[in-house]
Amino acid sequence: MSEKVQKSILYILLTLGAITMLIPFVWMLSTSIKSAGETMQMPPIWIPEDPKFENYIEAWNAAPFGRYFLNSVLVTVLSTAGELITTILAAFAFAKMEFYGKNILFTILIATMMVPGELLIIPNFVTLSRFDLINTYAALIVPWLASIFSVFALRQTFQGVPNELYYAAKVDGSSDFRFLWSIMVPLGKSSIVAIAILKIIGSWNSFMWPLIVTNDTELRTLPVGLQAFTTEAGTRFELLMAASTIVIIPMVIIYVFLQKQIIAGISKSGLKG
Repeated sequence: MSEKVQKSILYILLTLGAITMLIPFVWMLSTSIKSAGETMQMPPIWIPEDPKFENYIEAWNAAPFGRYFLNSVLVTVLSTAGELITTILAAFAFAKMEFYGKNILFTILIATMMVPGELLIIPNFVTLSRFDLINTYAALIVPWLASIFSVFALRQTFQGVPNELYYAAKVDGSSDFRFLWSIMVPLGKSSIVAIAILKIIGSWNSFMWPLIVTNDTELRTLPVGLQAFTTEAGTRFELLMAASTIVIIPMVIIYVFLQKQIIAGISKSGLKG
């Protein structure tokens, strides 16, 4: 098989995969401007006869989405900042510093990545309840101030910095902290940006944890707020899709403009597949 044929097959498969991934997103946008009757019409229609863009206004006013938006921004910013700080410090320690049991401790931490996140929900909930933190902003933020995956990814990047540079800085009287923030962080900028973007997307889209640890409407985030459109009487699909679009669009914009940084950061960390 010639190289051109192989490339053609590859491009066709990639195009089909891209179309498959885009279909749910296109359907969401289409449904968001349909009437209530059109959302239930069979066979389904892709283009509504009379687009109802006012669905977005009605969806925004159906619940305190302004409050939900502020909560999502607050939780996302604080949890991302906290994770970056813990990740940078831990990655530097495991990459350049020498201390007793470093490799064993790192292996244990990596092993925890094999534990499904769902298994940690109950232990985390019990821990927070004993500290009387349930139904607070702390419950939404504190459990996510560290990530073993992020530490592992950034450690791989930091290990790529020659040790001679570290030893030279120590000879010149530089402290570990100064070397970290003056040399290591700028050199690992692409990986740090990638970690931050992935954290932002994950935190913004988080649903299960905010639903479990919050009871008051004032503390809930945008994904949890989508429940407002599902009641015992049924689901307002047109409003649900409009609200879902409002939730998703900010993350789509971030990913579109910063996808190069994500790819560069992951490639420099040595992660594949």
